[in-house]
Amino acid sequence: MTEGQGRVTLWGIEVFLAVTEERAISAAARRLGVSPSAISQQLTGLETALGAVLLDRSARPMGLTPAGTMFRRHAQTILNAEAEARSELAMADLSGLTTLRLGVIEDFDAQVTPLLLQDLANDLKGCRFLLETGASHRLLDQLEARALDMVVAADLGSEGSHEGSHEIWREVHPVMAEPFVAVAPRGKDPAGLPLILYTARHLMGRQIASHLARQNVKLTHRFELDSYRAILAMVSGGAGWTILTPLALHHASRFRDGVEVLPLPFAPFDRTLSLSARAGVLRDMPAQVADRMRGLIAAQVVAPACREWPWMGESLRVL
Repeated sequence: MTEGQGRVTLWGIEVFLAVTEERAISAAARRLGVSPSAISQQLTGLETALGAVLLDRSARPMGLTPAGTMFRRHAQTILNAEAEARSELAMADLSGLTTLRLGVIEDFDAQVTPLLLQDLANDLKGCRFLLETGASHRLLDQLEARALDMVVAADLGSEGSHEGSHEIWREVHPVMAEPFVAVAPRGKDPAGLPLILYTARHLMGRQIASHLARQNVKLTHRFELDSYRAILAMVSGGAGWTILTPLALHHASRFRDGVEVLPLPFAPFDRTLSLSARAGVLRDMPAQVADRMRGLIAAQVVAPACREWPWMGESLRVL
């Protein structure tokens, strides 16, 4: 290292990888929760320490130089090793963890996620928790990019870009299976109403659209929304019927009195939700958290739903 050069830091490497994923300094800053100037400072320090320009800042979106492409491979290896070392120092359990970056789909926001965080906080007195909610595919992208440690999300299946790849880079712990159901205004026959669709921009909407296509079911619809609350508000107001899951109803429980939950009027289908982590990095921590998640789902979601809608049977279950 020549005089005047700085040192390569793990934080600088993490910033570099975030910029390469987001392709913009401002987007990387939002993801990491720091200012754009802090990102720029870290990148400049890293390039100075390495004696090479890593990013083509003139390109839009920002691109990698040949040196940046080469360093990116090493950077990912370094962060993997750091995460594995952190896990080993935690003595193969949760007791020594100092930071947990958890991504969870919003379907669990009503009770499960807060209870999980409280449960973990009781055991991890010195741990700092960072929670991010979002669409399943985006959370899994952030897991792959090392922006999150663990993710609880719907399995992508044939509708997602990660199909067939999780055996290579991530470990998967199934926690729950749930059916898709019909939700209609209470006391009204859904056959005479238009369908209110959950948006195909999200995984659930694509799963619904694919199933309807496979069944050759063509239903009249005027609305395509991306909010459970908005959909259920419209259904309870008599504007139409919809296809959702028990978790969606649990998430927007204020509208439950105005709707009726029924089996689908065509072939049933369901989805699986799992906890994922990068394979081999956190040792048995993901399995421990998944086990806690199953207990909360059984008590907070499965048991009350099966009492209210016993016809669901084993289609709604903990895995």
